[in-house]
Amino acid sequence: MTSNPFQFSSAQIAASVLSADFARLGEEIADVDRGGADFLHLDILDGHFAPNISFGPAVTAAIRRVTRAFLDVHLMISEPERYAPDFLKAGADGLTFHVEAVADAVQTARRLRQMGCRHLGVTLNPATAVEAIYPAMEEADHVLVMSVVPGFSGQKFMPEVLPKVQAVKKRLRAEQRLEIDGGIHEQTIRRAREAGVDWFVVASAIFDQKDRAAAIARLRKELGE
Repeated sequence: MTSNPFQFSSAQIAASVLSADFARLGEEIADVDRGGADFLHLDILDGHFAPNISFGPAVTAAIRRVTRAFLDVHLMISEPERYAPDFLKAGADGLTFHVEAVADAVQTARRLRQMGCRHLGVTLNPATAVEAIYPAMEEADHVLVMSVVPGFSGQKFMPEVLPKVQAVKKRLRAEQRLEIDGGIHEQTIRRAREAGVDWFVVASAIFDQKDRAAAIARLRKELGE
């Protein structure tokens, strides 16, 4: 796995830890590392902003201890500024917050930078108008477009978000990256790539497979790599 996916312009696959077997989490991470995933995506759910509870800084710190991979921490929580310092201390390399969760996304982005966030992402839900993210995009290193409603792994990909992906892509600077999360697998990843996505968060299509290396290889084949 890479310690900084921003250094590559090619498509990157992020293994979403939410679908891993938490009883053997260290082994799971080592397996997808050997299997060729580019970095790890950590979905943080608080049971308030999104209807589920996943894990917090303690598990993030445990993950940090077993891998040097880039940790892409996705804060699907109501108070990102309140909890961001704990995740940064735990070893998060990047933090992504939702524009729907804050009153002023630009100010939140700037405050997260001041807290020491080196790689900042902003994201929006499928039902949110794409224009809502435009102001904060200027402050971000990457933009994440959700292709499912946040909360649970294994949901069906929502193709209706692809025009939103295309609209965001047109506004990105050369050094920024475009990420997608939700329902990405062999049958959907190519469509997302064609719409302009750089980073692909993949959950069950990796972790639910016995041979993770083969699963990742099939995804790369669909990407034409």
